[in-house]
Amino acid sequence: MKIKNKYLKLNKIIILFCFLIGFNVHAQPVIAEGNVPNNSSKQAILAKLYSIYGQENVIDRIQIRQVVAPTDWSNIVTDVINEDLKKVKHGMLTIKGSDIQLTGKVSNSYEIHDTTERFKGLTPENYRLNAQLSVNQAEQKIIDAALKNRIIEFESGSAILATSGIQILDEMVSALNKVSGKKIRIIGHTDSSGDTNKNLMLSQQRAEAVKAYLIAKNLPAHLLSTEGSGSSKPVADNATAEGRKRNRRIEFEVL
Repeated sequence: MKIKNKYLKLNKIIILFCFLIGFNVHAQPVIAEGNVPNNSSKQAILAKLYSIYGQENVIDRIQIRQVVAPTDWSNIVTDVINEDLKKVKHGMLTIKGSDIQLTGKVSNSYEIHDTTERFKGLTPENYRLNAQLSVNQAEQKIIDAALKNRIIEFESGSAILATSGIQILDEMVSALNKVSGKKIRIIGHTDSSGDTNKNLMLSQQRAEAVKAYLIAKNLPAHLLSTEGSGSSKPVADNATAEGRKRNRRIEFEVL
């Protein structure tokens, strides 16, 4: 089975005792193609894709053929098709018998690790996983170089930008203008202190505050989106003050 995607983040799937899903560009459909041993396998795979991408975004090119698949193959395929595929752009997921291959680009090195580990956890011992993920280079590098791993700070416990945070954003405007025309996702993160739900809300509010500031600096509103991740994606140890500070961060993802 293969899955290609450019950015719906999954734009093609091939099945055949082999199944491919390809993902290409945001708003492009996910194409599922290849051969499966029976209709129940086909319907299970399509149902999983529909649940992730929406039926209107999936093109079905799956064919039923007299192929011999490994035991429980269909269930394993549907397990492997998961929400993390949305993180992969310009990519392809291929499942050929007991061989699973995932290629494509993600936003940063953390996502390479997280996505690979996720797929390792879904891959049975008698299957082989080959994950070849890389960072979405060019424009993302421009943004990362401007941010320089600095923390955009806010007033304690609020979504009000601190003076130091404003200064960094003023510098970021130039870099964001260099990737003009590209969509940018602004992602807010918190440390693990306090209530999980409140942290999630705060991270979203902080991302929105950054978006509002950038719009005020004449960046096109329609190219900016936001996401709050709360404390779910730490990059440092929350047991230390320095670690918590690093986890309270804003990230910019070129889409």
